[in-house]
Parts: sequence; structure tokens; C-alpha cells
Amino acid sequence: MISETSAEDVFELAWFKSSYSDSSNSNECVEVAIAQAVVHVRDSKDVHGPRLALAPTAWTGFVSYAAGQ
Repeated sequence: MISETSAEDVFELAWFKSSYSDSSNSNECVEVAIAQAVVHVRDSKDVHGPRLALAPTAWTGFVSYAAGQ
């Protein structure tokens, strides 16, 4: 996990929901924003709450793992 992103950078990100998010249940969505060398992840219900900042390789590993579940 990367923790070098400033608060300013986070608010300028273009967030999007996964195409796999269940639109019938808005309580189970995450949003992702891709920045230079960092993938940001947050809970769509709490856009001002905690966020993860992951290296692209960590994000790729997580997505590969989640897709197999």
C-alpha cells in the first residue's frame, strides 16, 4: 500500500464504479480512481472516508484474486 498521496491529489481524481458493481444493491460498491503509479480505492457510500492507495501490481493481484472467487 502506498501512503504518499496528498489530500489535494485525492480530491482531483476521477472516480468510477466497477462494471461488476451490483446496481440493485448500492451498499456493495467500491469506486476506483487511477492516478500516476497509484490506484485509489474507496467505499462509494463514504466518499470522504478512508481510501486505499495501491501500487498497480498490488491492484492487479487483488483483481486477479477477486475474479477467481
